Amino acid sequence: MSTLFIADIHLCEDEPTITAGFLRFLRCRAIFARSLYILGDLFKLWIGDDDPNPLHYEIAIALKKLTQRGIPCYFIHGNRDFLLGKRYADFCGMILLPSQSIIKLDGLNIIVLHGDILCTDDKHYQRCRRWTHQHWVQKLFLFMPLKFRLFIANKIRANSHYANTNNIVDIMDVNPQTVIAIMDTTHTTLMIHGHTHRPAIHNLLKQRYRVVLGSWKNQGSAIELSNNKVILHEFPFSF
Repeated sequence: MSTLFIADIHLCEDEPTITAGFLRFLRCRAIFARSLYILGDLFKLWIGDDDPNPLHYEIAIALKKLTQRGIPCYFIHGNRDFLLGKRYADFCGMILLPSQSIIKLDGLNIIVLHGDILCTDDKHYQRCRRWTHQHWVQKLFLFMPLKFRLFIANKIRANSHYANTNNIVDIMDVNPQTVIAIMDTTHTTLMIHGHTHRPAIHNLLKQRYRVVLGSWKNQGSAIELSNNKVILHEFPFSF
């Protein structure tokens, strides 16, 4: 059996085609996997586990059906859904993992992460990330009324989109030295991440590899690990 990795699905009510494609992926592909790792940005926006969005419930039920069949589902927070909490994860049957997690599969030492911490050349983003990941900031935000949280989140997202359109493209990609430093520190030979939306398998020095997931914008993207082989899949939503 194979292990599947996905990221950057960016589910939202405005993209029913992506939602249908993701639900089909769970029913037709993930059901045959040994386990599923979701490496962040499952949702386009997350303002708290208490948000009564019907889409959140629909996805939770689908994930719960998967995990109830004995297929573990692991989740690492992304930059869009870092507030997804234990309450929602427990309802889905998902296991929350630290932002950088080392796993051992098929004899390989693998580090899995969303990928945003690798983009160290984007100084502005890294400063914002450090601020929003402070516990007291998150606690204060979640204490606010839902409507106010949604207003703030949309404002931040709009500002982020404007900043990204004016950024140099390479600044928003990973820093190679940061990648090597993390792999050296963690003694891993394979890194799997998303965030940059640049699907590829990169052959690094010393028989090490960095594998990047694509975003689910126009098609699905998944990494399959089986018998020491890493395969990057891209497929239509209506496969």
